[in-house]
Amino acid sequence: MQGAVLFLVLLDAMSGSEALHLIQLPATSNVTENAPPETSVHKFSVKLSASLSPVISGFPLIINSNPLTEAFRVNRLSDTDFEVVTTGKEQLDFETGPKIFDLQIYLKDDVGTTDLQVLTVQVTDVNEPPQFLGNLAKGQDLYIVEGANPGFIYQVEAFDPEDTSRNIPLSYFLVSTTKSFRMSADGTLLSTTEFDFEAGHNSYHLIVEVRDSQGLRASTSLQVNIVNINDEIPRFTSPTRVYVIPEELGPGTIVANVTAEDPDDQGFTSFLLYSITTVNSYFMINQLTGTIQVARRLDRDAGKLRQNPTISLEVLVKDRPFGGQENRMQITFKVADINDNPATCTTFAFSILVPERTAKGTSLLDLNTVCFDGDSEAPHNQFNFTTPSGVGSSSRLLQDPAGSGKIVLVGDLDYENPSNLAASNKYTVAIQVQDVAPPYYKNNIYIYVLTNPENEFPLLFDGLPYVFNVSEISPAGTRVGQVRASDKDFPQSSIVYSISTGGASLQYPNIFWINPKRGELQLVTRVDYETTPIYILRIQATNSEHTSSVTVTVNILDENDEKPICIPNSYFLAVPVDLKVGTNIQNFKLTCTDRDSSPRSFRYSIGPGNVNSHFTFSPNAGSNVTRLLLATPFDYTGGLDKNWDYNLLIYITDDNLLSSRKKAEALVETGTVTLSISVIPHPTTIVTMAPRPRITYQILKKNIYSPSAWYVPFVITLGSILLLGLLVSLIILLAKAIHTHYPCKTWKHKKPLMKKGGMCVWCLSPLFAAVVIYLFVYLFMLVLLYYMKGLQLGRESACNPVLPK
Repeated sequence: MQGAVLFLVLLDAMSGSEALHLIQLPATSNVTENAPPETSVHKFSVKLSASLSPVISGFPLIINSNPLTEAFRVNRLSDTDFEVVTTGKEQLDFETGPKIFDLQIYLKDDVGTTDLQVLTVQVTDVNEPPQFLGNLAKGQDLYIVEGANPGFIYQVEAFDPEDTSRNIPLSYFLVSTTKSFRMSADGTLLSTTEFDFEAGHNSYHLIVEVRDSQGLRASTSLQVNIVNINDEIPRFTSPTRVYVIPEELGPGTIVANVTAEDPDDQGFTSFLLYSITTVNSYFMINQLTGTIQVARRLDRDAGKLRQNPTISLEVLVKDRPFGGQENRMQITFKVADINDNPATCTTFAFSILVPERTAKGTSLLDLNTVCFDGDSEAPHNQFNFTTPSGVGSSSRLLQDPAGSGKIVLVGDLDYENPSNLAASNKYTVAIQVQDVAPPYYKNNIYIYVLTNPENEFPLLFDGLPYVFNVSEISPAGTRVGQVRASDKDFPQSSIVYSISTGGASLQYPNIFWINPKRGELQLVTRVDYETTPIYILRIQATNSEHTSSVTVTVNILDENDEKPICIPNSYFLAVPVDLKVGTNIQNFKLTCTDRDSSPRSFRYSIGPGNVNSHFTFSPNAGSNVTRLLLATPFDYTGGLDKNWDYNLLIYITDDNLLSSRKKAEALVETGTVTLSISVIPHPTTIVTMAPRPRITYQILKKNIYSPSAWYVPFVITLGSILLLGLLVSLIILLAKAIHTHYPCKTWKHKKPLMKKGGMCVWCLSPLFAAVVIYLFVYLFMLVLLYYMKGLQLGRESACNPVLPK
């Protein structure tokens, strides 16, 4: 210090002037440690000459210090008054820093006069409160991740400047009142709860106080910040979950706007991604905005939407493209029906065939069963019908009830009614089917009612009773008569005639045939009065629905169409040459019958061969039995007779003498009998006569094979096959015997039965046996065949005498 003072005096002497110098300097002053900035250390003044100008700006100033420090500076109080104050740039610590500072204060005016003085500053010790280390003294920002478990957060550290050994403990306190934090006595800051950034407490301001043993204290602030992490799922903010939209919206139409927010991004623009997880083809969603649009046409009246108009979608929102938090929301679209389909019918033209006798009040057509509206919901799918209109329909056809579409018959459709015929029995009804809701679509329906005539009247035969006469000699195809039936129905349907019963015989199942269209009865074959004189026929007439029957009597008129038949038909007689005239020759008589003539109608006559009229019949008419008499004697001696053998052809004629018909109209049938008469000469008479003719008998034999004897060729064929098989098997056995047997064995006398080189008898025995069996079977088959053939042969022989001419 003495050196420093000496230096200042030397400078003053060197200046050679006392016009400018520092007052109150040199001096010694005190300042407490850790004094705050701008703490006054020492005040001094500058003494100036009256003729001198003020001190140059910037002076006085501290140009040097020992030790060097920037803890002090000079503040100007006025033009001549100055003050040394602390700057706060360096901490004045008594315990750790210099305790004395020598400050050199330099002064200079504008003419170059200078002065230099020394100010000694002594740092005085004070009892300082504890101090926080580092930046903690100014406050500290702390960060805690939300969701972290309660526990250690930060270790607060402070020191007591008075305690250089650091052995005296300090006490720490948490001044702030909070339940979320606590502090231990050693300065450990702990959390007592789990923090949630989204709950609203995202930062906490804490005051921490430290105290020393003297009760001095210091405090600092801690700003605890809760660090937000992505731990919250996005939340949907759009309140609507069910949307009702009309059908037929075009693709691209916006139907909903789904919005969401991310609690982790409060106050910031959330970056969320939207998608639809439900598989559907009706809607699509904008990934960034959440806008839902129609992807394809919505037709409420077709497909699945007609069965269920509700479409449920699950919307997924994510806060990261990959991973992160997500949330889902179910939204439902109800597709509402609109009246976009007109009422339609399976057909718009109906043809109804109504029987003419249909009762009034009968329902003819219910249009509700064939008409429909494609819309799904009422009233869009509801419709009604207008009042029927049309020519001739108003008095016959109505809707009951009105507008119901139920067409009911209220008039008469009788086909035989002339007034209905005038209308051609065809009625046209026009009806409109229309929606009950706007825009009231309409369609025209045309109903054509046709009257179906019914066969309501029975068939009636005209000209009853039916009795027809036909001659038994009428040929096949002869018209017997005609039946006729009438029908009062209009229009009249065709009538078919047929014979239901009657008109059959043992030989012919159908004697008569009737024309099915005209009713004409005709003969199929000739009839026979003698077999069936009367036929009772049942003839029926049939149209589409009715059948009527009538009895027809056919009387067969008797005709003389049968020849007399006599027994015997041919005979041989021997007449003695001397037979007396009038004698019945060998008591021969003819017995004749005629199915259609009286026995008294027969006449007998002898045709050619009755030479000299030797023979006659008695009676020759009026009886069915007559005898052969000798009418004239034979005269061979006189040469009158030369024939000894007579061949007589007898004619039997039925004159129908008792018939009630006129003689001219009567028919005559003639039968014949052949008589061969041989005159036997007297034994004593020598007669010269031609050789006596011989009677030659022709025997006709005819073989007839019965088709029913099918078994004859079958047995023959089967027997042939069996014989052939037997023969083949025997040959095979013989071949085996020849090749397998050794040469003939000798008898006990060791002599062979045949010579060497020949075949033994025993070796040939199978062959002999086979031949014998084959011949036996063959003969048996021949006998059997002959026997069966004899059974199947029919023998038909006729023995006719053939006399020479």
